[in-house]
Amino acid sequence: MYIEDIATIDGYRHVYLSPHLDDAALSCGGRIVTQIAAGEPVLVVTLCTAAPPPEGPFSALAQQFHADWGLAPAQAVAARLVEERLAMERLGCDYYWANMLDAIYRYPAAYNSRESLFNTPAPDDPLFAQLRQFLADLLERLPQAQIYAPLGVGSHVDHLITHAAAHSLLGDELRFYEDLPYAIRPGALEQRQATIDDALVPSTLAIDAALPAKIEAIAAYASQLDELFGGSEAMAQAIAAYAHAATPTGGAYGERLWVR
Repeated sequence: MYIEDIATIDGYRHVYLSPHLDDAALSCGGRIVTQIAAGEPVLVVTLCTAAPPPEGPFSALAQQFHADWGLAPAQAVAARLVEERLAMERLGCDYYWANMLDAIYRYPAAYNSRESLFNTPAPDDPLFAQLRQFLADLLERLPQAQIYAPLGVGSHVDHLITHAAAHSLLGDELRFYEDLPYAIRPGALEQRQATIDDALVPSTLAIDAALPAKIEAIAAYASQLDELFGGSEAMAQAIAAYAHAATPTGGAYGERLWVR
């Protein structure tokens, strides 16, 4: 169910912070399905869901993304919201859109190449302050909820800012998920871990029964599959292979969190 007003958010046991329209399903879909099946209320909060001004400005990078997605600027976010609705329905969870701008729309002067988008965030990026205030309000409404945030694998600036903002407010109570598909790349997880001062330990959940639903939910993001995986069949294979490599106790497929 789509939650329209943050003031109505109440009673969730698990809250997943998803920087973009696909991150929660990609990284945590199996865990979400498992928690829902156990009767535990789950809310996915997707942060960067706002449409850019129709007139732009659009950097060359944004224009390239629009071309890759096969969508005009005015259609890009709207089409992805439709995909998100379907994905959330397939996972069976509630979801809320925070209506913040993606980096390529929020700060086109700073994030105008793939190198700058997957790198250290600009110090004056307005998302830092905006997200800290939003999360403070959310935590006031859900003080008992377990919060899940991206580890920051792949170094996308929106993921890094979400990681930093959540960590500053929650500290040791936070659970970090491995950012897919970036974590699939050999060495990417270890590269990110080397930049984090805190000692983190893995916690893996078997998702054998939930894996088909996770793959089905990811398939809802049709505009992204070619860019991220090379198509739907390759996506299903990559997601299953990575889950199998997690080698959970009591199962063949898993999802891994990192905790203090």
